[in-house]
Amino acid sequence: MNTLRPAARFLLPLARTTITTVHKPLLVTRRPRHHHLHTTPPDQTWPQSPTSPEPRAHPNAEGKPAPGENIGAKRFADFDLAGKVFIVTGGAQGLGLAMAEALVEAGGKVYALDRSPHPNSEWTTALSRIPPGSHGSLHYRQQDVSDTATLDTTISSIASAHSRLDGVVAAAGVQQVTKALDYTASDVARMLEVNYTGVFMTAQAAARAMFEHGTSEGGSIVLVASMSGLVANKGLVCPVYNSSKAAVIQLARNLAMEWSPVRRKGKGKGKGGKGGEVEGGGVRVNCLSPGHVLTPMVRKNFEEVPGLREMLEGENMMGRLAETGEFKGAVLFLMSRASSFMTGGNLVIDGGHTAW
Repeated sequence: MNTLRPAARFLLPLARTTITTVHKPLLVTRRPRHHHLHTTPPDQTWPQSPTSPEPRAHPNAEGKPAPGENIGAKRFADFDLAGKVFIVTGGAQGLGLAMAEALVEAGGKVYALDRSPHPNSEWTTALSRIPPGSHGSLHYRQQDVSDTATLDTTISSIASAHSRLDGVVAAAGVQQVTKALDYTASDVARMLEVNYTGVFMTAQAAARAMFEHGTSEGGSIVLVASMSGLVANKGLVCPVYNSSKAAVIQLARNLAMEWSPVRRKGKGKGKGGKGGEVEGGGVRVNCLSPGHVLTPMVRKNFEEVPGLREMLEGENMMGRLAETGEFKGAVLFLMSRASSFMTGGNLVIDGGHTAW
């Protein structure tokens, strides 16, 4: 008696059949790129073959710290930014300024970019906190990230002045609390112009400058996204802001895929600050996604939505909102050699908000 079920009787002949698959080479045709403003020189990319890439052929396979380097030589040597140059967009106040200060404290020369002609009193206070004789310094440049033509010029000029650009933090962003049914097309375009296009163009200009000048350690770019790119914020109606931050998180992955493997000779400085042609490392790209932080933008949200602060404080595991200074350690990690093996990542610091 045949006890096989109907489905099993149907599949049994297939199991006895030998199937031969012929694999044909994959042909990829790419259109030539047309650069209107810049010409990008040929670079090494990886994988060079669409099938079975060889890891040892990766251009940056040897671009790693030497075993034992910095161990025991100096306290927190991997976090030392002395002699390095950084740019922070949205750096005149709030979270951007706090992160700029962190890089200054570690010895970096930091340029804060923002759209105001002159920074406010918060900037003045930050300058007063830099101790005399510090290796680090803080400088201001007026720059709206939505003005992409001058943005590229500003970033390029800073890199050229120092023959290097080690790191860029894209922290500029805007918020608008509006119900989805009430948004206009112009509202959406305005927000995406800053939160997505501005971030993209900041990263593009930064990478271009990093590849042109080159440093032996390569560069690091941090895109400031938000936990709002991962969840819909309960009680805070801001669909365009949230979706723009989700786009930034995905953008970081794609830029990391393109730029981390690149290794190119640049006219920058190697170890010890020596000039000349340098075998420059790739550019690492990561995201930083804060939770609710007490910034000027968030305080404005509290004015617009009564009771919002109390509700948000109850939505995370810490029972409070973050202070801007609580992200200084994170940006120092992402901008320094301490994160030399991190790219394409998203560092979420939200007091446990997205963990439950």
